[in-house]
Parts: sequence; structure tokens; C-alpha cells
Amino acid sequence: MKLQPLLLSSLVLALAGCGGGGGSGSGSSGTTANNGTSGSTNGSSATLTANANAGELMSCQSPTTSSAAAGSPLISADTPSADATRMFASGSTFQLAFVTNAPTADKVNWAVSDQLGNVAASGSFPVANGPVTTTLSCTSTLAGYFAASATLAANGGQLPSDGTRPTGIASFGVVPNLSSVVPAVTYAHQEEHRFGMQGENDNGPLLADLGIASTIDNRQMSTMEPNAANTFNPAANNLDPFYTSGKVMRLIRLDGIPAWASPTGAFEDDTNPPSSLSYYQNYMSRVGTESNTIRTTYFPNQANNYYQVTWEPNQFWVDTDANFVALYQSVYQGIHSTDPHAVVMGPTDAFPALTTTRLKRIASLGFGNYIDGIATHGYYDAGTSPSHPPERLETDPNPANVANSLMSQIRALRTEMATDYKPGMKLFQTEVGISYDLGSSYGPNYPSANVLFAQAAVVARTHIITLGEGVDQTYVFYGADYPGEVGYGTFFDLADAQGAYGATDISPKPAAMAVSALTHVLDGTNTLGPMNGTPSGVYAYAFQQLGNGAVITALWTHNNNVWSASTGFSSTYSVPYNLAVDAPGTSGTVKVIDMMGNPLTMNYTNGTLTLNLTEAPVYVVSNNATVAKANVTTPTGYVAN
Repeated sequence: MKLQPLLLSSLVLALAGCGGGGGSGSGSSGTTANNGTSGSTNGSSATLTANANAGELMSCQSPTTSSAAAGSPLISADTPSADATRMFASGSTFQLAFVTNAPTADKVNWAVSDQLGNVAASGSFPVANGPVTTTLSCTSTLAGYFAASATLAANGGQLPSDGTRPTGIASFGVVPNLSSVVPAVTYAHQEEHRFGMQGENDNGPLLADLGIASTIDNRQMSTMEPNAANTFNPAANNLDPFYTSGKVMRLIRLDGIPAWASPTGAFEDDTNPPSSLSYYQNYMSRVGTESNTIRTTYFPNQANNYYQVTWEPNQFWVDTDANFVALYQSVYQGIHSTDPHAVVMGPTDAFPALTTTRLKRIASLGFGNYIDGIATHGYYDAGTSPSHPPERLETDPNPANVANSLMSQIRALRTEMATDYKPGMKLFQTEVGISYDLGSSYGPNYPSANVLFAQAAVVARTHIITLGEGVDQTYVFYGADYPGEVGYGTFFDLADAQGAYGATDISPKPAAMAVSALTHVLDGTNTLGPMNGTPSGVYAYAFQQLGNGAVITALWTHNNNVWSASTGFSSTYSVPYNLAVDAPGTSGTVKVIDMMGNPLTMNYTNGTLTLNLTEAPVYVVSNNATVAKANVTTPTGYVAN
């Protein structure tokens, strides 16, 4: 039978909750709730009110039943997708399937909630006893992360945990469609895209949904010549077929010395130079030959190849600074001898501050002669986690702690690049991730919904900061959960309780969908810089679309007192902030996009938009670039595309 959606007449929510609805079951088989993010509201209001008919909707209807496998759990749920991402295009139809094995005839009460627990859709349907699959046909123009939950009215139960995903939920995502909100841009060169990722390298549908334009492709000598010299043939077909579509670019990774070429007689991740630097230079010349051919064949709109020479040498390098520079000299000369479009990058220490320290120390040794750009990882303290967000040290009374904040670290790195190295160098942040808090572990009851929300907010804020402080490209870490380091994945691994490398049975966390929104909004921009004069605890970065297009400002607030694992991560704490979006005396509307990619039209008066900022970032799309540029500080040495 066809189920009629139940529309809520109105929905009131704080700006913190843009992206969630407030529906409840009515005993019918399905309901639809509205997030209120597409209506027009007065910018001076502390809340947003919208009619349901004007908003974004999720609707699940038309249940069908079929037999299920014997031995099924009491109740379970899934949103299967042909591409195995469990992410769906806005407005597309997807299936929400419940498997029940009730001992007696019963009724399933189900709901779909967003990252804040707001109900987007809910309902109920009867089930016979025994193993039965009931499938609802769903659509959603409401974007973001969603968690389905269900229980049997008489026999109870809840959805079982799967792998690293906790009990009680089956997660999925809806990719934002912002084509009518964020203007399309033209890329003069492919590397003007700004987002890369580690993990899921060959998963084209997933990378497309996340808006990822680059991944890391291994060309270490330890990978290409693991057993003997002269076994890497640049004319052979060594390229992963995934890259032949030309859609996802390659950051070419070079660190790693095989045992036969190592002075230690064992594999090393660049702890020392290889036994023969002249041979290493020869090997790199062959890498340059291959890479230049790959670029011209598959990436004709990519101006340069980008090479990362070392990987966190703060962990691995034990030799002298002079030999470190000699290693780079051999790589630089080898690559440049055959690739006229090479950009050789490093040193890629774990923190921007560590990269800065190394650059200062080795500048006098001529390191700048053997590098074209700077790469760093973006970790900023010993525990990049929800409880340790990048802003945590910004309001510390100790100036030494403030200097260790992510913002200060990147500013110092940009200053060092401009002081001792070539002007206009590119800066890539090639790995930063947000784990769960130190000491936590996967389990049926962990992570909580609150932890997952906090991780998503911190992931988005971290990458906004890196870009806003002058990083040209930033790389998300990681794909699905993996063993040994708990929670870095932006996806759950549904097959292994401790996570596994190369997981294929996955579902998104809120962090994944926050990344999807982030890339759909900020890709194709140049950085204008941090907004001037923001009060303590308010963070705002302005960007402008390529071709002198629309201005996009990312904003949020952070307060250490409402943000910890012990007391919880507040989704409701807010502060008012007035953002100049146009000339004084003008009035009009702008679009405000929430952390999950849901847009709202808001009014501004006298050139000023009034917002209530929360710990979840929002993005404001406006048009007066003159006003934006007058209120920012351009990062030192940053050169726009």
C-alpha cells in the first residue's frame, strides 16, 4: 500500500540545528519531517522558523515485504546502495530495509534522525512472525548524516552493532545539492581543486560524493623496486587503472627505501639516505619520466605534478641535516631532469610547527634550492580529537600555548616560507584527522551520537582553518576505521569490530557528510583569510570563488567550557555575531548553509547579517567581495590562483 507522508506545519530550531527536523510517528506507516532550512527568515532572529512545504524533506513510504534468511537477528536495518557507499544523491530514491525475526506477529516502530538527534522521518508498520524483510522506498532533499533506528513494539530489541558502528543505528548519508546556491566555477587547472584524502583510494563513487579531487599514489622505491635495482620501468603500465579516468589526481609519494638499497640492510622510511644517492637520483628520473607521461595522457588540464619526498621525518629521520638536504638534492635533480612540470614538496613533518622548525634549521644548508613547495601534516597536538579541537589553545592565558594552536602554527609556517624560501610557494596539508578521544575503544555503546557530532564539527573546522590560514590543498584522514588508532575513520567499518585496512563494507559517520558539505561549498575558491576583529571564541574565514566570484565565509564559535568528553559536546551553545556582507545602508538576502549542506535564505539589513553561531560551522554565500576583502588579513605569502 502507498503511505501518505505526514507534513509538520512548521518547525522551530536554532541555527545550530539547521539540518534537522522534528517529526514523530503517528501510528501510520511513514512520516516526513522538515528541517526548516529553505525558508526566508529575518537575520535578527535567534531562531529560524519555516513552513514545512518550503523546506527540505525526507520521505519513506510504500513498504514491501519479502522473506529473510533464517537465523536473522531480532531486528536489523540497512540502506543498501549499488555503489556500496550508503550515500545517496539529493532527491534520489533509496531503500531503507528492515529485517525482523519476531517470535510473534508484531509492529516495527522506526525513525531516522540527523547528527543532532532531530527526527527527519518516522513511522511504523506491522510484521509477521519469523524472518521477514520490509523495505521502505525513501527520498530526501534534506542533506547530511542520518541514523535509522527501530524496535519491535511487543518484542523490543534494537539494531545490533556492526563492526565499529555501535548498537542502535544504521547510518547513511544524503549528498548535498548546492547547484542553485553555490555558483559553479571554471577551473583553469585541475589542481585548483582543494581537497584530497587518504583512504578509499580506488573508491571512485565515494570520493565523488565527498568531493575529493586528489589521493596519494605510491612511487616509493621500496614499492616499485622492492627486491632489486633497475626493475622499475617507467615505460611499462604501472598506473593504477583507477587514475586513468582523470577525475582524481595523484599526489606522488616518494619516501621509503628497500632493504637492498638501505645502509641499514632493512627497509626504512627515510631514516637515512639510501646507500647510493646517485642511483636514487637515477630512480627518481625514471619516476619523473613516468609521471610526466601520466599527466599529459590522463590529466591534460593539470599544470604540474606534485611530489612528496619524505613522510613525518620527525618520527623517522636519524641522520644529519646535511644528509637530509643531500637526499632532497638527489630527488630534486632526478625528478626535474625528466619532468619539466614537477613540484617537489616536503618535508612533511607531523605538525606545522615541526615543519617550521625544520625549515628554519636547514635553510642555511641550501634546502630551498631543492624544493618547489612545502608539504606538512596538520596535526596540532598529541591528541587531535573531539576534546582537543584546534581552537582549544586560542583562548589560553599562556601565550606559549596560544602559539601552539593550529592557527598560530600555520601562520608561523607561512611566515618562514616567505622569509627563507621562494616567494609564492604552494603549501599542501597532506594529512590531518580527528580520532575519538585518547583511551577510548570501539564497542556496542561507543561512540555515542554526541561524540560523532563533535568529531564531525572538529573535522570540518580543522580543514576550514588550514585553508583559511593559507594552505592551498588539504587532505582528509581517513576513509574507514582501521585498527590500532581508534576512530580516525570518517566511515564505520561494518565488517570488523576493530576496523580493517581496505574495508569495503562501510557506512558514513557524521564526519563524512560534514566533509561532503565542506567540499561542495569551498572547493573552487581562493583564500581571502581570517576575518579581522572577531571577538574571542568566534572564528570566521573568508574565501572567494575562482574568477572573482561569490564570497563564502565560514563561521563558528568555540568554548572550552562546553566542549569535553566528560561533560559532553554542546550542540546548543551559541553566541550572536554580526557579519558584514554588503555596503552600509544596503539590505537584501544571502544564503546560509549548515554543516551538512542544507541552505537557508536569510535577510540582512544595513549591510550586516546577524547570526547565532554554534560549535557547528556554517557557510554564508554573499556577493560583495570589496566588503569581505576590507575585513580580512591575507595569509603571509599566499598567492591566489
